[in-house]
Amino acid sequence: MRIFSLLLLMILLTSCDKFSLTKSKNIQPLDTVVNFTAVDTYPSFKNCDAIIDKVEKQNCFRNTIHTKIGEELLKHTFTLQDSVNETVLVNLIIDKNGVINFESLQSSKKIQEQLPLLDSLVEASVKSLEKIYPAIKRGIPVTTKYQLPIKIKLEN
Repeated sequence: MRIFSLLLLMILLTSCDKFSLTKSKNIQPLDTVVNFTAVDTYPSFKNCDAIIDKVEKQNCFRNTIHTKIGEELLKHTFTLQDSVNETVLVNLIIDKNGVINFESLQSSKKIQEQLPLLDSLVEASVKSLEKIYPAIKRGIPVTTKYQLPIKIKLEN
């Protein structure tokens, strides 16, 4: 009877998967590497929110922000001593609540001398923008930086 009980106990212990010493190969590894330089969904305006494709949505956002700031800048008249054909870079921060903030304006010395109020006009244009849907990373709204190039072409 002892031999039979011992044999039965051995069969039970060796047939159970919970007592297996080998690792299960069905377990998927956790994704622990996070790329903080890219977002899953780019910021968007209301008119771009219905677009599903990531590249098209990014292009829609870029075109919309360029158009809206350009329209605001065209409302102003500028007087110049020399003609200007340059590009300035506007640095923006779009926070996780969708509020867009002007950070800085990078321009040449010539632009700064001939258009000293350009940064305040661009800042006012940025403040007049409607609320933006923030960028999404792993399902969470995140703060992003955006650099907006503006081509300035003015002639006497």
